[in-house]
Amino acid sequence: MRRLGRSVLIAPTGLGALLTRPAPEVAARLIGARLKIDGVGGIIVETEAYDRHDPASHSFRGPTLRNAPMFGPIGQAYVYRIYGLHWCLNIVCDASTPGSAVLIRALEPLWNLDVMAERRGAVRPRDLCAGPGRLCQALGVTGAFNALPVAAAPFALDLGQPEPVLVGPRIGLRPGVETPWRFGRVGSPYLSRPFSE
Repeated sequence: MRRLGRSVLIAPTGLGALLTRPAPEVAARLIGARLKIDGVGGIIVETEAYDRHDPASHSFRGPTLRNAPMFGPIGQAYVYRIYGLHWCLNIVCDASTPGSAVLIRALEPLWNLDVMAERRGAVRPRDLCAGPGRLCQALGVTGAFNALPVAAAPFALDLGQPEPVLVGPRIGLRPGVETPWRFGRVGSPYLSRPFSE
């Protein structure tokens, strides 16, 4: 394993090489990747990028107990709660800019839909993983996953082929709302919200 300015939890080939890149590049390239947690998952169809220079990022004001994984090795999960209710799953990235991560906003559910439906209640497949809180509930993600490496069990993350992506402003922000760091799969009905034309 090679060191790239900060420690990495995975070798710098394939997924590992991607995660050394800046957060917006990683977020765009993760569209189409296959994500499973304990065999439950789907295709990533929506992401958002964040780094320490971004006023919308948890890392903007520097390291804290909550955001510590963002400043740790790349290739680990950063999991936190929003509104005291919903877990959100991020992947720490960018070897040159500690405090960078990509939020996984939505999946096209493909594997073990029955498990997802049981965790989420009886909902349409389209609604199982449309939004970061729903996604985490469907995949069983909790704070126990915080700082775990995404290249090892219970995670399985495999890049698909590069594909064209939609780009737009992120959702639910005040500062930094204008930054076009939200990425989505073209034509996907599984996005958390449509991209404006």
